[in-house]
Amino acid sequence: MAKQKLNTQAIGLDIGLAFTKWVTGAENLHYGLWTDLEVTAGNLRTAQDRYTEKLFELLPTTPCRILDIGGGAGETAAKLLALGHEVEIVVPSDFLAERCRTNAPKARVHQMMFEDFEHSKPFDLCLFSESFQYIPLKDGLPKCLTMLTPKGQIIVSDCFRTPAYKIQPKAATVGGGHRETLFRDLLAEQPLRITSEEDITKAVAGSVELEQALFNVFGYGIGRIDDELSAKRPKLRWTLNKVIRALISERKRVKLDQRLNQQTRSAENFCMYNRYLMIRLDRV
Repeated sequence: MAKQKLNTQAIGLDIGLAFTKWVTGAENLHYGLWTDLEVTAGNLRTAQDRYTEKLFELLPTTPCRILDIGGGAGETAAKLLALGHEVEIVVPSDFLAERCRTNAPKARVHQMMFEDFEHSKPFDLCLFSESFQYIPLKDGLPKCLTMLTPKGQIIVSDCFRTPAYKIQPKAATVGGGHRETLFRDLLAEQPLRITSEEDITKAVAGSVELEQALFNVFGYGIGRIDDELSAKRPKLRWTLNKVIRALISERKRVKLDQRLNQQTRSAENFCMYNRYLMIRLDRV
């Protein structure tokens, strides 16, 4: 039997969800809006609520049928349902699908990749809230067009890579998403027009620094343990290091050290190599 590859992306999302709930009491995975707000864990809930409020400004003014693509833990869907919208969610993770069913019980949850999703009734709106980057570019907008009503809309709220991303130092890697130039090239070929677009990169960048600060706390804790082992249990430390080197490649160890002990994932680097856009597209 072939060895199955670990789904580290799904693991990371699940862990991130558990941590965010512990800090804020809500199961939100998205960035926050930090304008005029101190970047601290205590303000995370407020920043994320501000993000959702801004996102909802792009919604139709009357209740409609919405496909929430990559719906996280269902927190956004629950708020959409409270506004009177009909919501279906597509999410690939077993854990997240279960959280969606718990947090938004009136939503229909489809546990599968978006690329495999088949609709039974057209939608008025396809919503990507930080999920567009996880879907192959060729499958995003074109597939949505096959599922929309004649006057349907698409909202894309996510990170895109700037041209500077191609020449960035490896140590400065932060953020992700599709290349903005390729996205706009594809968009120009679709029967869609931009009816709203806003660059909120600077406003959300604080989330990156908060995440980096969290990893530095973990790094400090691991470093303290390593110091104690080095001073008092050197043989045990030697054994543990040998096991770690056998299990984790040098490239991954370097990347892990960067994440835990450095501050390269900064707001400045995020703004240089990424652009966070909130875009509403209308079908033409």
